[in-house]
Amino acid sequence: MPRTSSAANILAFDLGAESGRAVLGTLDGGRLSVHEVRRFPNTPLPLAGHIHWNVYALLDEMKAAMRDAAASTGVRPDSLGVDTWGVDFGLLAKDGGLLGLPFCYRDHRNAGAMEDYFKLVPRTELYQATGIQFLPFNTLFQLYAMVRDRSPQLEAAADLLFMPDLFHYLLTGRKATEFTIASTSQFLDPRTRNWIPGLFQAMGFSRRILQDIVEPGTVLGPLSDKLIAETGYRDVPVIATAGHDTASAVAAVPAEGGNWAYISSGTWSLVGVEETAPVISPASLRANFTNEGGVGRTVRFLKNVTGLWLIQGCRRAWSADGAVSYEELAAAADDAPHFAALIDPDDPGFLNPPDMPEAVAAYCRRTGQAVPPTRAAIVRAILESLALKYRFVLDQLRAVLGHPIEKLHVIGGGARNALLCQLTADATGLPVVAGPAEATAVGNILVQAMALGLVSSRAGMRRIIRESFPLETYSPSGPHDEWDAAYARFGQILAS
Repeated sequence: MPRTSSAANILAFDLGAESGRAVLGTLDGGRLSVHEVRRFPNTPLPLAGHIHWNVYALLDEMKAAMRDAAASTGVRPDSLGVDTWGVDFGLLAKDGGLLGLPFCYRDHRNAGAMEDYFKLVPRTELYQATGIQFLPFNTLFQLYAMVRDRSPQLEAAADLLFMPDLFHYLLTGRKATEFTIASTSQFLDPRTRNWIPGLFQAMGFSRRILQDIVEPGTVLGPLSDKLIAETGYRDVPVIATAGHDTASAVAAVPAEGGNWAYISSGTWSLVGVEETAPVISPASLRANFTNEGGVGRTVRFLKNVTGLWLIQGCRRAWSADGAVSYEELAAAADDAPHFAALIDPDDPGFLNPPDMPEAVAAYCRRTGQAVPPTRAAIVRAILESLALKYRFVLDQLRAVLGHPIEKLHVIGGGARNALLCQLTADATGLPVVAGPAEATAVGNILVQAMALGLVSSRAGMRRIIRESFPLETYSPSGPHDEWDAAYARFGQILAS
């Protein structure tokens, strides 16, 4: 399958918490086109009372996607790479085999681990060392939960690989940790870009299971002989792209100039800015912002906000009575009453409830609000609350950084949600530029293109994106006083 022209064909595997995609990008004459080769579900697997990721099923889907890409295009990709969600990991035995399926970050085993770890390393000290937002499922706390519970799997482990690194290992046999995914762990120093041994020593565990860190854009090597036999992909390099999906997405923000912020909108909403150095201060600690690695040695200074996970959970519950599409829900919500109820999307009750609509109802009852009476009203309440939470986080960003934010880029799947984009513009009073919706895959592809010498800089990447994908701008509209009143009410709910 030789290349048929001067165009480069690059295969990106973008694995999210709900689904995975194989996207083939063709870079030709400074323009990028993308084609979704295969989409497949990523369904957490319940086993013995815990939630796991079925990496073997995902790997089978990836191999099928490689064959599909060859069959549908008649060309062999010039490279391939994998990005995934953050924090989760797999453990390898001494013989290189996987010690069980990786745990899902939503698993209950993490309960209490963060608070217990603070008894070993105080919260302020830990933030000063890592600059990472405190979330109960950060890798550090997941690992401590295993130490605390005397996990036999951890005792047998020879190597730890974060999810994209694990897939790269299964594809090539090479063990390495890419920097952007390592930066989500909360045991990396964002200043030195190295592991912090003391955080392991504090819990009586060695950092020996960690790998050397490589930069995004590192060529890891060819596929293993077994994978070549199964896919026919001989002489196709596997590249450690920006392995954290948000890092790939932020690399694909089509921005120019300064004073802009982004929302990488999907299951999670990552709200932040791109900085040249970590921002670690008492103010950033109070606001619980994170400093994660970006492409080109940048820092993604952001906050994780629960995103469309709430809509996904509602859709799953309602689909028990028959399939419901996201488009149908958004269309119905457009006509629903405004500000009927407001919720904090990051309330712990929304982390992994058995019934998301009931979790929303319970939150409303607990905060003295009327329960939205219809599905449309529930969806509207969730979307308005997300928009208000974005405004809240942007206000925090301005206060911590001390510089203005004048434009907001929404990338990822949420860029397709016209109602959410308009509500975000209305809530924040900022113009919202939406797109590309395939930002994560696009960023993945273009980081690979940089590794192949086809793109020279992040600015060059962003220029290609602006010239290759349609972008839509949403201007603030509607009665601002109503949004201000809703924001004041939202602030009272957060404070309570």
